[in-house]
Parts: sequence; structure tokens; C-alpha cells
Amino acid sequence: MAISKKTIRDIDVKGKRVLMRVDFNVPMKDGVVQDDTRIKAALPSIKYVLEQGCKSLVLMSHLGDPKKDAKKAKEKAEKDGKPFDEKKFIDGKCRMKPVAEYLAKLLGKEVKFAPACMGPETEAIVKALPQGGICMLENTRFHKEETSKEESEREVLAAALATYGDVYVNDAFGTAHRPHASTETVAHHLPAVAGFLMEKELEYLQEKIVKNPAKPFVAVIGGAKVSSKIAVLESLLNKVNKLIIGGGMTYTFLKAKGVSVGKSLVEDDMVETAKGILDRAAEKKTELLLPADHVVTQEFSADAVSKASAGEAIEDGWLGMDIGPKSIEKFKAAIAGAKTVFWNGPMGVFEFPKFAEGTKAIAQALASLKGATTVIGGGDSVSAVNKMGLSAKMSHISTGGGASLELVEGKELPGVKALLDR
Repeated sequence: MAISKKTIRDIDVKGKRVLMRVDFNVPMKDGVVQDDTRIKAALPSIKYVLEQGCKSLVLMSHLGDPKKDAKKAKEKAEKDGKPFDEKKFIDGKCRMKPVAEYLAKLLGKEVKFAPACMGPETEAIVKALPQGGICMLENTRFHKEETSKEESEREVLAAALATYGDVYVNDAFGTAHRPHASTETVAHHLPAVAGFLMEKELEYLQEKIVKNPAKPFVAVIGGAKVSSKIAVLESLLNKVNKLIIGGGMTYTFLKAKGVSVGKSLVEDDMVETAKGILDRAAEKKTELLLPADHVVTQEFSADAVSKASAGEAIEDGWLGMDIGPKSIEKFKAAIAGAKTVFWNGPMGVFEFPKFAEGTKAIAQALASLKGATTVIGGGDSVSAVNKMGLSAKMSHISTGGGASLELVEGKELPGVKALLDR
């Protein structure tokens, strides 16, 4: 299914300098890459432009948010009464040099490293690249211009970046919802197209979920807060045959129905909103499914004594931690026979193994569907599927949590909008 934007297949990169935005925002510990999923996801686009005979390839990415991350880590260290070395923290978590070295090993080819995104030293390194040479720029977010709200400031960095290429390729779907200098502003300076990863994300999320989902279409939405998922719930109500709600947001919906939820997590300021969603689902005759029972405990702890509730109500003094056995069967039955499933958000506190059964059951239900399009919309659901070794059984696993939700909400993503139309 063709997307509406041009891709690297639609342009000639032979003899051209290619500037590519990738999403190498990978977990790091003491300067060592902990998970290379995102790096490997960009390899098809990187290898393609090299095979097509590009003159040079300049890669750029963010890696965390140095200022914000250091501030948070410092506050935590102070709270714990521990010393904090900001330079050591930033060097271990936010520098692109170890990522460039890791990429070089994967490609079996030298990847030069530039210590900044702009400036005479970087310009000289890029200019000196040999035929087919690769350079990785330092973390884009070391430059305040990258994320500035002022277009004139973003323009300063974008104009500098644009001098490194004849063509711009955006393969960083995970940041396409941000109007940053390296994801959107620079696309106005050069012919801008999608990389293969961006193309796949748009093909599944935009074409197969938003525009043309095969019916029956079931959406499974979990996670802690209704507030972070309102827009996606509203949007899906207009498209799906069944909407399954699990996770912490369940209790706000149950409270909206007048059901007792004990001391479970509830967003009191969202109860009326949840009630509105329930009413609209009834009006549209969209089947909205809430858990029939829960795994409950008396304290939020990994090894708390737990039990299954008798029904959808939770008694005083207890809190919900996962969907219960009746809910698992109810949700599995609702998923069976679906032709399209979109899943975002866990069914319970799945980081505690004891309360991961609901999330596991949903993953297994999706993996066992035959002839269906199953799309995992980023975030914790991806971790769950990867942990269970079921990723190969899903049609598509999105690399962008926030970006995938915004796309499903029906928003136009700045980094996508800026690319050339077909």
C-alpha cells in the first residue's frame, strides 16, 4: 500500500550527499549501548543509499535530552544523598560517539564522528569525507536551536545542517511529531523524502489503521492515564468495531459507571470525560469492553499478596494491579476473528512479573491471529511483546510511542508533512 509521501526509492542519490535523520535514541549505560533495536531499524535505509552510490552520508540523531536528563538525575542523587557528576552522567548517557562506533561495527565500515552539529570543525570533517564515507554528528539536542520554539532559532541549525547534503532523508518516525530543526525545519532546505522505516510506519499506521482498516477492527488501549489517551480513544471510537480498555485507566472508567474501585488509581478530573466516551460508544453502537474482574492487592508492590476480585467492583482497601482471569477470556474472545488490531498500553503493572499476565495474554492473542494486521503502537506494549519473543508474529511494531498515537489521533506530524508529496 503506497504512502502519500516520496521515499528514497523515488529519488536518485547516486553521486549526491545525503543528510539523514535517524532515531538512535537508544538506552545507554556508562557509554555502552544497551539495546540496538533502533540502530538496526535504520540499517536498511543506510545500506540502500550507500549501495546506490551516494557521495557521502551524514547521520544525525538526538540521544536523550542532556539538560533535562541531567537535572532529573541530579535531583534524584540529591534526594538519595549521593554525589552527582554531571559531566560523567552526560558522557555516559547522551554522547553519540559510542553509537557511531557501534554502528561502524554493524556496517563493517568506518563511521567518522563530528563533535557538534555545526561549526568549522564539523564542516571540515564532513567536507573531507571520502566517496561513500559516513559521518555521525553529535547529539542534536546539545544545541538549544534544535528544540527551540522560535522558528528563527531552529532555522540557524537547520541552515547549517542543510550544507552537509543535497538530499534530506527522514527515517526517524519516533520524533516526527516534533517540529525540531533536524526533523522538520531542515526539510524546507533540501528535497526531503522518507526512509524505509518511516515508510513502513506510515504504511501501517496511516494507511492500514487510520485510512483503510480491514474490518472487524479491534483496538486495545491500556496504560495508566485516561488523560494521555483521550484523543486516541475519541478518534478510534469512529473507526473500530470493538474498543477494549485495560490498565490503570480502567478504574476511571469504572468510577464513571458508578462501580466501586477501592483505592485503585483514579483520575478524578477525568471521570466526566470517561463518562462522555462511554456515552458516545453507546450512541455509535461501538462495543466498549472494560475488565470483568481484576487482580487486586492491598499495596503497590512487586510481591504484594494478591487475589482475583469476584467481579468488576473492587472492595475498599484493595487496588487493581492487572486484569483478572475472566477479563482475559473476555478480551481474548473479543480479539478472535479480528482482521485489524491496534494495541497501545499494558493491561496492568506489567513491570512486576506477578501482574504481567493480562498483558502477556493480549500479546499471545494477537500473535495467534491468522490473516490479520496486528500493529503495536509503541511504548510499553513493545517492551512486552519483545520480552515474550513475539515480535516476529506481529505485522508491525512501531518505533514511536508518542508519534504513533498522534498519527492514530488523526494529527498531521510536522516531520511527515514537510516531506515531498508523491
